[in-house]
Amino acid sequence: MEKGAMIEGPTQARSVGRAVVRPIAALKRAMYRRGRPNALMRLMNRLDVLMYGARRLSPRHTAVLKVVGRRSGEITSVPVAVTDYRGAEFLVSMLGQDANWVRNVQAAGGRAALRRRGRETPILLEEVPPEWRAEILRRYLAAAPGARPHLGLGPTAPLAEFHRIAPRHPTFKIRQCPRATG
Repeated sequence: MEKGAMIEGPTQARSVGRAVVRPIAALKRAMYRRGRPNALMRLMNRLDVLMYGARRLSPRHTAVLKVVGRRSGEITSVPVAVTDYRGAEFLVSMLGQDANWVRNVQAAGGRAALRRRGRETPILLEEVPPEWRAEILRRYLAAAPGARPHLGLGPTAPLAEFHRIAPRHPTFKIRQCPRATG
């Protein structure tokens, strides 16, 4: 090998990766200014609702959350990522406490429905206390890489960082509602 020739190592590859990821992350955050999706993101969310609720097109960790709107009284549908942790499933708000679906769930007393692979199931969402959220948030970022720009961390970040951001990201444990018998 010639003197002065450079070998691309892992450090250089990481810096190239960051150079690509940073603008994409900034674009993603811009599409959700002030915690609300812009027109393009609303369209993309509508397409995700169609795909995530379908039988065969739905990616594994995705679903459509259906909840009654606190103002309109109409059912709203939101694409969500479902996170598995210790045998339970969770929903996380990447946009924080002011996300409409979070406020709607809280106003509905946690009652909602989850549509996955063509099936709709009534659920009850129980908010997880902030001190228990860190590991769930880590798992969420592994399952939902598109949320990373909003949380500002990657799934390999130290657990202390997840504890730091936990109070800003409501997390809900999914419980199935018992079927009414009659």
